[in-house]
Amino acid sequence: MSGTGIGATAEITAADARTVRGAGPGLLLAHGAGGSVEANYGPVLDTLAAGHTVVGVDYPGTGGTPRAGTPLRLDDLADQLVAAADAEGLDRFAVSGYSLGSTVAVRVAARHPERVTALLLTAGFAHPGPQLRLAAETWRTLAAAGDHDALARFLVPYALSEAALHALTEERLAPVVAGTAATVPPGAGDHADLVTRADVRADLARITAPTLVTVTTQDRLVPPAAQRELAAAIPGARVAELPTGHLPFAELPGAWGALMVEFLGEVEPRRP
Repeated sequence: MSGTGIGATAEITAADARTVRGAGPGLLLAHGAGGSVEANYGPVLDTLAAGHTVVGVDYPGTGGTPRAGTPLRLDDLADQLVAAADAEGLDRFAVSGYSLGSTVAVRVAARHPERVTALLLTAGFAHPGPQLRLAAETWRTLAAAGDHDALARFLVPYALSEAALHALTEERLAPVVAGTAATVPPGAGDHADLVTRADVRADLARITAPTLVTVTTQDRLVPPAAQRELAAAIPGARVAELPTGHLPFAELPGAWGALMVEFLGEVEPRRP
């Protein structure tokens, strides 16, 4: 859910903090809380853009988008993403959502079924269960207090898988914590607040697009059981598994990108 700033350089326009890469069928990206398009999708942007016109928008308070003056709403984030697709001339598109972005992607697919060709949800949830809600509330509180060091120390154990965390020596762990603290965006608390309120359960039965739910099986922020519940509620959804914590772009970016590209190749209309 949080971002590390890792990844390929993205083209971001100052006016709307829009990332646009590649050519081909449309693929919209909805990033996670505390991240950005580049932070969460940077390591797989080249892979996705090799066959698609990839379009993403940074949420208010991250990347190049100013912080919002009012609480964030899923409908607004979904509308901003579709507006970016319109601006790029994309009539139809697939939508990839990571973590909080999964709820944004579901909302787009439920509201625009005639335009969405496929749905790819990773580390997603339909609503925050007790574990995620309590974590997001703490995240919101620490961000509001401006204590980025404490926030980083809280988030890192949630974000990494147990194996990845224990692989870090004390000397290597300190820079990870410091880097996380240094990249907390101004809107991180606003994003975490939306996590506590996001609920797309009523949308799931209306999804008609082919859907891939990628479960991050070592996730300690969004429990794998919650990710599987999301998949079970979407008609015909396919489930794939990645043995990572909450940051597949940091732990297994190659495998994550390959899963998405393979699924899109199977379900999208073939081009001449």
